Amino acid sequence: MSDIAIAPPQADTALFRGRTVGLMLAIGIAGFAAMLVLGAYAPDLRSGRNGGAHALSNAVTGYAALVQLAEATGRHPRIVRTAHEFDTEDLLVVTPETGAVDISEALMQRATRPTLFVLPKWRTVPDDDHPGWARYQGLLPLHEPIGVLAPGVRFTMRQYSSGGGALVSNGVPGRFWAPRPIQVITGIDPTNKQQQDQWRQLTPLLTDGRGGIVLARIGEGPLYVLADPDLFNNRGMKDLGQARSALALLDWMNSTDPDGVAFDVSMNGLGHSRSPLKLLFEPPFLAMTLAIAAALLLAGLHAFGRFGPPRARARAVAFGKTALVDNSALLIRKAGREARLGGRYAAAIRDRAARAFGAPARLRDGALDEYLDSLKGAHRFTDLLQAADAARDRHSLLDAAQALHDWQEDKSR
Repeated sequence: MSDIAIAPPQADTALFRGRTVGLMLAIGIAGFAAMLVLGAYAPDLRSGRNGGAHALSNAVTGYAALVQLAEATGRHPRIVRTAHEFDTEDLLVVTPETGAVDISEALMQRATRPTLFVLPKWRTVPDDDHPGWARYQGLLPLHEPIGVLAPGVRFTMRQYSSGGGALVSNGVPGRFWAPRPIQVITGIDPTNKQQQDQWRQLTPLLTDGRGGIVLARIGEGPLYVLADPDLFNNRGMKDLGQARSALALLDWMNSTDPDGVAFDVSMNGLGHSRSPLKLLFEPPFLAMTLAIAAALLLAGLHAFGRFGPPRARARAVAFGKTALVDNSALLIRKAGREARLGGRYAAAIRDRAARAFGAPARLRDGALDEYLDSLKGAHRFTDLLQAADAARDRHSLLDAAQALHDWQEDKSR
């Protein structure tokens, strides 16, 4: 039976037009590619405006103003999002927000390079009226700033209400005023048995004049600790003189042939790690990605293109006598009975020749064969009949049938 309808097909039976399908595919492919790219680079695109105390924050406790000032004055600041970027001679400013932040990577890689740790001070909550801003809730308990460098370095600290007077400088540039309230280091905890020997020395650089240290150098290397972040954060940058002093202090600490100042945000939860997905869009794997995309594009174009007009499928069982003969021949071929048709074909040629050559009607079988042999020609009919009967394969049968056909044509001339 056929699965093709007898009725002629309609001119256009497609559910969607070609342009509609093409547009749907283009939008889907573009959306999928955009999703991959955004998934790979999403950590790099985060603005960091979450009210935190880091270099991307425009909240009162953030350091975005200092970064912008450094940029405006040609100090080439940059944001560091991974520990792999700690390997630089630039001053690295680290601003952990709690004592639980793991800073061991920075301590190991920055032992001989200028590094400034700014200790946390304020407890804040997001400002619902201004996205990215924060409101004070009070001071953090002292165990938070003390725990930043602990247990390798464990300070004793104090928070109190200052009178806002000038801080005392011990060889550092600039003039700073004491924040209100102020947070200071009072010394090294003598009960800390895990204190590392190279960090037992504490050199005051800025003090409050009452024995409290606001900025200190630890050990002999360029490792600095700022006890009160209000000297550098957005709150402190509102004063022009203090902003100038902050930039001068950065220059003073950044004294090992730097190219700029690096502000770390990886320890504030804004870092990123290398991912296999991101590698697809970076050299040297970018060339492979583009080659695969081009191959897929060519395959899509090939799928949409046609080589000539579309063909209608033929019926499984065609109409007419020719189709009936073709189907019968196919059945005989499938059954493997072709070689047994030689004798029958010869008998059909005999009957046709008898009528064509006017053989007497009384002649039968052998007598009719002798009559046909008596006709002049290059071959005898009985020889061709025997060759047809003896055929056992398709090729020999075809040769015998062709010989019988030629014999008849030759006699009909």
